[in-house]
Amino acid sequence: MKQAARVVLVLGLVVLTAACQRFSGARNYAAPLPATPTTPVGAGPLQPLDPNAPPPGTPVTDPQTVASVDLAENPVSEPAGALDVGRSDMLGGWKLTSSGDNCMAFMTLTTWTGGYRANTRGCSTPLLTGISAWDLSGKQIVLKDGGGAVVAQLFATSAEQFNGQTSTGSPVSLYR
Repeated sequence: MKQAARVVLVLGLVVLTAACQRFSGARNYAAPLPATPTTPVGAGPLQPLDPNAPPPGTPVTDPQTVASVDLAENPVSEPAGALDVGRSDMLGGWKLTSSGDNCMAFMTLTTWTGGYRANTRGCSTPLLTGISAWDLSGKQIVLKDGGGAVVAQLFATSAEQFNGQTSTGSPVSLYR
């Protein structure tokens, strides 16, 4: 019985080795791709990254021409019919619109400066790009930047829609 097992094992190894192209003698390998030409890399010091800087090519708005509203000092008043909101209601991805900008906002329950962690993707305005946190204050959802400054204040108009105002006075909506 041991002899039969050895024969089967040896035959199996022979078949596997014969089936392998590497040992068959046939060179069926794909030809290597040609190298891609690249431009030389320049040398020099890099500027520090600004996490609140707009993406390259975004028109820069003069801060002197945009009237900023201090939402911490002058909060948006609660509209009639504003719904109660729980922390778990805010979790996940949201569509964010303000002043012609359409992007995504993501909310988590990871603690962060001034509340819980938030981030945005695809926003073109520096104000929305800078959102780093969110918090609840009664029925109000507060979006904040990395330094804890209030970026926007919103209230629930339905379970899937929040409307409010940014610190520049623009209307803002958060919806699914």
